[in-house]
Amino acid sequence: MDRRTFVSGLALGVLADPFVARAQTESKVHRIGYMNLRAGPVPQDKAFVEALAELGYVEGRNLIIDYRWAAGKEERLPALAAELVALNVEVIVVAGTSVANAAKRATTTIPIVMALVADPVGSGLVVSLPRPGGNITGMTQLASELAGKRLQLVQEILPRARRIAVLAIGGLSSTPLLLTALRIAAQPMGLELTAQLVTKPEDLPGAFTEFQRAGAHALFVDVSPVTVDHRKAIVELAAQHRLPAMYGSRPFVEVGGLVAYGPDAVAMLRRVANYVDKIFKGAKPGDLPVEQPTKFELVINLKAAKALGLTIPQSLLQRADEVFQ
Repeated sequence: MDRRTFVSGLALGVLADPFVARAQTESKVHRIGYMNLRAGPVPQDKAFVEALAELGYVEGRNLIIDYRWAAGKEERLPALAAELVALNVEVIVVAGTSVANAAKRATTTIPIVMALVADPVGSGLVVSLPRPGGNITGMTQLASELAGKRLQLVQEILPRARRIAVLAIGGLSSTPLLLTALRIAAQPMGLELTAQLVTKPEDLPGAFTEFQRAGAHALFVDVSPVTVDHRKAIVELAAQHRLPAMYGSRPFVEVGGLVAYGPDAVAMLRRVANYVDKIFKGAKPGDLPVEQPTKFELVINLKAAKALGLTIPQSLLQRADEVFQ
């Protein structure tokens, strides 16, 4: 047997042995960039890492995750995206429309996987949900479509409410889309909206003073990385001004907020891990359809309701996924 035959036979033997093939796969160290407008991690980020581990990608063994947090400062995003591109990561995972836009401007070649992006088609991130094209895919959280549903829930709790305060973040590319959706949904319900756009935590007390001056009956809080970071302050101000508030995600209710309705963020981040897995295995992001959430959760805090002197309808409590006592 000559040397070429021996080497060829050895290669065939390695490929035929599943244990050796698996060892070769596990020996490759993958690198992900993870960029968010928040100041730091929340439980849903842990869910993403856990889902990756279940798929065989474990930090410290065959996976490196480079985290970049913008601490609520959108102007930092281009530099953070450039850092991840310079690290030559295989995939960039982004949460939020402005973060996705920054990543898209930074690279047209590195795959980008979206998490919790409000309207990827309307914001120009992808061509369509079924065929996103380019280097971007992932999840959309349907924030605009959910605006009407959240207002309906406010009416169930407060049938006489007519003036709804809206707290949103100024300067975010997703904010105008949300406000438009809210106005369209509010009109047939006979609701009047009064919005305050804040850009920093110091703006929050003034916004609530304006809500009080406008005679708002209830509050709608946009879910964004910035509002999630400052959820405790927002919930406390809502309680102080006795404004029943509808939030877009569970973390607000966990710190004392009244009610939240929206996609299950943990479930969405676990789905994002599947996108990353497919891309590691050779899939092109432009060929992977953008998914919409399939699991939503309604969370109610009865302690907050009692403090506001509210009685939550039994029909709503029966539909709730979780009720905090």
